[in-house]
Amino acid sequence: MNAVTNAVMTAAGKRRLLALAATWLATRALMLWLLAHDAVPLLGRGSVAREVWRLYHHWYGILAHGAFPAHDPLWQYPPGAGAVLLSPALLPGLTYFQAFVVLTLAADAAITLALALVGIRPGRRLLGAAMWVCGLPLLLHTPLARYDVQVTAFAVIALLTLPRSTRACGVFAALGALVKVWPALVLLGTPRGRTTRSAWAWAAVTGAGSLAVLAALFAHPFSFLRQQGGRGVQIESLGGTALALATHAGWPGQVRYQYGALEFTGPHVRTVAHISLALTAVAFGLLLLWRLRARRWTPATPYDAALSAVLLFTVTSRVISPQYMIWLLGLAAVCLTSRHTVQRPVAALILAATAISAVAYPVLYDQVRACTWTGCALMLARNGLLAAAAVLSLTRLWRSTRPVPATPAPAREPGPVARRLPQPSGA
Repeated sequence: MNAVTNAVMTAAGKRRLLALAATWLATRALMLWLLAHDAVPLLGRGSVAREVWRLYHHWYGILAHGAFPAHDPLWQYPPGAGAVLLSPALLPGLTYFQAFVVLTLAADAAITLALALVGIRPGRRLLGAAMWVCGLPLLLHTPLARYDVQVTAFAVIALLTLPRSTRACGVFAALGALVKVWPALVLLGTPRGRTTRSAWAWAAVTGAGSLAVLAALFAHPFSFLRQQGGRGVQIESLGGTALALATHAGWPGQVRYQYGALEFTGPHVRTVAHISLALTAVAFGLLLLWRLRARRWTPATPYDAALSAVLLFTVTSRVISPQYMIWLLGLAAVCLTSRHTVQRPVAALILAATAISAVAYPVLYDQVRACTWTGCALMLARNGLLAAAAVLSLTRLWRSTRPVPATPAPAREPGPVARRLPQPSGA
């Protein structure tokens, strides 16, 4: 009987995996078709693909000569980003744009495979892989023309390898942090003790070693710090939404392209930027307090903590680009591989915010840029969902790691022997 049940379950599992693979092929084919028709007005008039064939390719030429783009205000990324932007050289038979898209699809496939392999293990679920496969196309073709899929692959694999290898977890987290800083946050929820010491130590050694190699091979490896510090308030951020609404109340600010994004300029913009930085500091403090007070870890706690941390830092950031949703989709998918996660409602909010992000960019980005009521409504809805997701995520994470209150033992009734004892007589 057990053999028959196992055979049926195996067959059902194979059908689910085949359906997942077919969905991946169909959706990625659609994303490629959208990328090929990027010049259509509703798809961005070529702005999505331009990031690769103009900006990334330009940086590739500088990096190939052994230097980071130190004097380019658009260069705001850690040194590891240079390795990703140089990676299309691994496919010499293709143009830079073609090779970049192929490698992005390869990273996407690696994430899908990792989520699927974990999802078929006993006690795990394929829901995480399904969320990634079906959620990423909600961003239309944007993920194929940004290197955030590669960054997300490092973070996803770091989390999924944690139960079996703390070394691998630390190595992948460090490599991801060298490309974009946020993957370091996936180490926040590692269980106390040996697991944390090992993962954090391997991350520190890998990060320091890789950084030393990059500094030896390329000139100006830390130039990105100067450019990052000068950033303002992007129109798609939470602060940008407030400023966009303020334009309808007479605020005289304007939108200007600077530091690689459309940002607000005018009175009080610097104040809004400082408020965003202060909120980021508060978020960091809350996460640190959670870490100190957490007493109970489940198999999903490291996943839940990673999603909560990245959500908080995303919401409080001065910039919330559409590709940031790729990070959240990947981490939410990791959470959904575990039956112990408390982040299922958060994942639903992230999916809704992702769908709205695609409408805001590239479909109606002119409305967002012009701060029309339509553009403001889109940003208010998307950022409102993200803010709600961040608060809900931290709340559920905090409650899930509180110690379980001890239940007092019920009072025992006297046994039959005790009841037969003679009662003492009065004096």
